[in-house]
Amino acid sequence: MTEKTGTFLVTHADEGSAVLRDVSDGQVHTMASNPDVEERDVLEATIRPQPPMEVAWEVVEVEERRAVELVDTDLSPTTQAMEIAAEQAVGEVERVDRAGDGEIHVLSVPPERTADAAADVLDDTGTLERAARLGAVRVEVRADDDEGVVNVRYLPD
Repeated sequence: MTEKTGTFLVTHADEGSAVLRDVSDGQVHTMASNPDVEERDVLEATIRPQPPMEVAWEVVEVEERRAVELVDTDLSPTTQAMEIAAEQAVGEVERVDRAGDGEIHVLSVPPERTADAAADVLDDTGTLERAARLGAVRVEVRADDDEGVVNVRYLPD
């Protein structure tokens, strides 16, 4: 095997090892040691398998290391999000490019499930993987319990 360069989410870290998931293809790489990372870190890095068996990996170089802040905000969904939600059925998700960088997701849910849906988004590893792919450093979740709208904003800064 050869070196692999990409964006990785640290899904597990302890003092002796770490597990990195490539956010472009979902492939999981177990590190032979912990390269000074913590769970939920995002790395732009190059890794390579360690000989002789090449089942564990090592970090060759880290170009960038960042954390993704997950924020459950008390703010209401944006006007744009509310307009999108008004046009979609319960259970649908609309993804929209954000002006500038980032992405906005609008989820329509039953009003009584709004808080649970917002909590699920914050607890989902997929949210962190998407943020890593998009280059986001902050994920902001806004909800409107009366309308059943969850607005997820992937923000670059």
